[in-house]
Amino acid sequence: MNLNNKHTIKPLLKTFGLVVYIMFLSLLIILFFAERWLFNTWAELNADEILYHMKSSIDGTNPEMIKDAIINYGIWAFIIIVIIIAGFIFFSKNKNWFRLIFMFTMVFALSIFAFLKYDLDRRINFTNYIIRSINGTDMDYIKDNYVDSKTVDLSFPKRKRNLIYIYLESLEMTYADKESGGAFDVNVIPELTKLAQDNEDFSGDSRGLNGGISLPGTNWTMAAMFAMSTGLPLKIDLGGNGMQNQESFFPEIEAIGDILEVEGYNQELLIGSNAKFGGRNIFYQGHGNYQISDYTYAKKVERIPEDYKVFWGYEDEKLFEYAKEDLLKLSDQSEPFNLTMLTVDTHFEDGNKCRLCRDDYQAVFNEQYADVMACSSRQVTEFIHWIQQQDFYENTSIIICGDHPTMDRTFCVDVPNSYQRKFYVAIINADDEVELADKRREYSSFDLFPTTLAALGVEIPGNQLGLGVNLYSDKETLIEKYGVEQCKNELEYPSEFMKQMSGIRITEESLRPISDKAKIKMKKGKDGKVTLSLKKVNKFINKDSIKKITLELTDKKTGKTTEYETELILNKRDPNSLSYNVTLDLQGKSLNDFLGNYYIYVDDIEHYKIADFLNNLSGHR
Repeated sequence: MNLNNKHTIKPLLKTFGLVVYIMFLSLLIILFFAERWLFNTWAELNADEILYHMKSSIDGTNPEMIKDAIINYGIWAFIIIVIIIAGFIFFSKNKNWFRLIFMFTMVFALSIFAFLKYDLDRRINFTNYIIRSINGTDMDYIKDNYVDSKTVDLSFPKRKRNLIYIYLESLEMTYADKESGGAFDVNVIPELTKLAQDNEDFSGDSRGLNGGISLPGTNWTMAAMFAMSTGLPLKIDLGGNGMQNQESFFPEIEAIGDILEVEGYNQELLIGSNAKFGGRNIFYQGHGNYQISDYTYAKKVERIPEDYKVFWGYEDEKLFEYAKEDLLKLSDQSEPFNLTMLTVDTHFEDGNKCRLCRDDYQAVFNEQYADVMACSSRQVTEFIHWIQQQDFYENTSIIICGDHPTMDRTFCVDVPNSYQRKFYVAIINADDEVELADKRREYSSFDLFPTTLAALGVEIPGNQLGLGVNLYSDKETLIEKYGVEQCKNELEYPSEFMKQMSGIRITEESLRPISDKAKIKMKKGKDGKVTLSLKKVNKFINKDSIKKITLELTDKKTGKTTEYETELILNKRDPNSLSYNVTLDLQGKSLNDFLGNYYIYVDDIEHYKIADFLNNLSGHR
């Protein structure tokens, strides 16, 4: 009987082990191709951006990007996995070939793992980022340099100015010619170049363009909009819930929309894509109660047909058409207004070539992207000229900003590393009391937050909000004070301060995996006391989020319940291996004489059961 059991169990264990091994190998292969897709698609990625998009809504993503991932990467991953599985099955009866395949795939797996670690560390400093995310640090560059706008007595002029804020997708000053401060021999954005030269881009007396530098936490669209609105980088915690589960977006932070809402502004976000992507709808509704006029809204109000879809939603030609309509309506109201817009045609890869695009630069660059940028330059400038002809223009300030440097893989490949790529900036028709900058400034996305308010005629005591500085003042920016490289190094890592400000709350749903996976180990001491160790809690939740974990034991005979608070024990060899220990004196009784449960206290959730100590106890006799 026992012999039969041994003959039955051994093959089952081997099969189970092989299945687990193939699943692990398949995961590595999928991760390898996912990593290749990420870095071949996005030229400049960082850990913050990867983490943010893993935990925020992807509703509204361009389906062509998903299609590209599946066709060019997903299919290859699938083929390799199928070949490996087929090899194991086909040679399962031949021990020599089976072992050879096993050894080959083992070397293959180790090679993939080594490559992934090397490449992720080289590109985004991945290992250090994860270690600092888990362990935290006493140094917090953001907190040390932050000025909370809620503590600053901002003073608006009696007649409040309107604001039009135009984010230009992936628009860099790099696209101008070298004589104008760009990086190319031919200027593909001549109209925007002149617009910046004739207005303010903080280049001082120089005719060369001067844009802003995208620092870590600001170099993708939502992060750029967040940074220019709050003066802070967009960073979320590695643990806890994702942004898609949240009803608020950094509720502890005051954004420019909050400030203008208090001052009575009517505010609108106008974009040609789905505002759910990246949590833009949550941010703008929660920080200024903006009217969200996005791709979905355009279908709802029949601006476009229900089945209309171009690129990420609808093209910029329509965006500017709708902006004119909305501006006329906003200007008819007695309150001041803020219209914030985001273009999309210049999004990578190669942009969207609309009916207004020409072939002026195809022969020079051999890139569609150049003509898309040129088309955007013409459309934006025509839109500005239209605004300048309207009655409301006299009391309206216009901010034009590229959101971040382009992520297109090839367009800037020949730009030398010595050239500092900067996003485009032009401020038009600032308040009369503002003095134009008389020197060239070195600045980042953060500085646009206080500078925009200053352009509206707002007086800012101290001339700093968030991490940003009013560029019309003489106060040094972070880049001018510390240099670009030091700012990049300091902002690259996680921030406990930003984690606290994020408002990402832990829910009961996020605690359920702990209930499923938590394990309890028992150890009897020579003194008769029993130590229980609750493990695998930190696999699903950051330890810093936990207020306490308690164990409640109820004596089956007497019905008396006693609560014990556990102690967090750190493993010196492995800082990621945590246990919550409690030592009990059972006074001669057995654990079988008790009923008990572990409870966790975290955020606003208290007394949430995460483990029945008998059912989760391993090694119990």
